[in-house]
Amino acid sequence: MRRTPVRLAALSALTVGALALSGGAALAQDAQVDEPSSFTSMFTVMATPDTVVGQNGQPAPGEPGATGTFDYRINSDEEIICYDLRLEGVTGEYQSPARTATHIHEAAAGASGPPRIAFPDPEGDGATRTGSGCLQGPFTTGVQANGQDSGTGFSLKQIEANPAAFFGDTHTAGFTAGAVRGQLTPVPMGGVETGAGGTTDAVAPLAVGAAALVAAGAAGAVAYRRSRV
Repeated sequence: MRRTPVRLAALSALTVGALALSGGAALAQDAQVDEPSSFTSMFTVMATPDTVVGQNGQPAPGEPGATGTFDYRINSDEEIICYDLRLEGVTGEYQSPARTATHIHEAAAGASGPPRIAFPDPEGDGATRTGSGCLQGPFTTGVQANGQDSGTGFSLKQIEANPAAFFGDTHTAGFTAGAVRGQLTPVPMGGVETGAGGTTDAVAPLAVGAAALVAAGAAGAVAYRRSRV
């Protein structure tokens, strides 16, 4: 396995049992690995500003006009998640008490919850930021609560068992609760609905984003961008 340099977002102090971080703190990045030969499930997120929720569980709208498309391919047998992330109209510096500002959190729609996976923040000039790669667990986020990292004990099988209990988001200095957010939605692969943990050797191409799934009636095989940034 190869490791990449730590990518730090602009960080703010954590409260209530969390670890305070600064630009000089160096937390180990999760392992970047090659894409596995097969996947057990696929998920997509259409992230929008209107679904962002604050720590108090109240609506905290994100950046107006911004969107995010987060596509995930999971091999839960090897604890590998491959990601293809695209942000449109997200401006300003990233900021989060976690190691990075782009996450999968555990919480249902309308609720807040802890980050379980911290992804390298999408990069790019102008209105579009993108990022791709694969991470292998055990996962860490840099957020400490009750004496342990919020990724401790997390398994990708938990996403497969109940994807609606997880959401993807990204945070910025102007929208610390989240610039955009969206719940994970299973994507069909190999003719079998994902989320059941069933392994397939032939992975059907995946469309970028929930909007494409809606347009296609979420019924057929869809195309997935496999190129790395």
